[in-house]
Amino acid sequence: MSRQTPFAAELAWPDYDRRVRGGATPILIPIGSMEQHGHHMPMHVDVLLPTEFARRVAEAVGALVAPPFTYGYKSHQKSGGGNHLPGTTSLDGATLVSALRDVIKEFARHGVRRICLVNGHFENSWFIVEGIDLALRELRWDGIDDMKIVVLSYWDFVDAATIARLYPNGFTGWDLEHGGVLETSLMMALHPELVEIERAIDHEPPSFPPYDVYPVKPEWTPPSGTLSSPREASPEKGEILLEVCTGGIVNALRAEFSVT
Repeated sequence: MSRQTPFAAELAWPDYDRRVRGGATPILIPIGSMEQHGHHMPMHVDVLLPTEFARRVAEAVGALVAPPFTYGYKSHQKSGGGNHLPGTTSLDGATLVSALRDVIKEFARHGVRRICLVNGHFENSWFIVEGIDLALRELRWDGIDDMKIVVLSYWDFVDAATIARLYPNGFTGWDLEHGGVLETSLMMALHPELVEIERAIDHEPPSFPPYDVYPVKPEWTPPSGTLSSPREASPEKGEILLEVCTGGIVNALRAEFSVT
């Protein structure tokens, strides 16, 4: 009997082949980064979170989860603190695009026809789109024109009502949420052993000018590396986020992939 797991790489190849050859089983690919997340969390937050969302969604819709992309595009100062900070280890855009293109084409070769890219690192966004575009173009050259790919970031499923519950004192916006309430709450719910909340630094969000400068000005980024305070984070808020985001993604894939 084949092993029951949502993770594609944990299957023996004949079991994987039976699942995907006909094209009915979607593949979920988490895409993250190695990026500093303040003094209180590890640097693979952007890998752990999309992987867990992908696992929960896969179990709900009968999909499989591919191994995650553990490196992502360069951290932007206004959304991730900046690529200059120690520990943040990034790819050039062309590298990420090429790797993603290759992986999509390989899954198509296996028979996969439905893919969902679950993003956990904001800066990956446009490079994901480029990788998909190049892969689909090359697959069409090979006569494969029935692929469907969904791209999503889990935080986009947090609606206004949930934001009001999570941020009763006001919401500064997703661009300043790096290492703040959302990510810290999710990590407290899922991986409390990896969160040292007593080391979190409480500070006001930075005020960035409406332009960028390169090389970056390190003084623009709070010394903590976070862009907002995690002081209001809690495991309870993490559970709310898990329910809202997982449900939203499941509904999206049921609509787009016609899965149950």
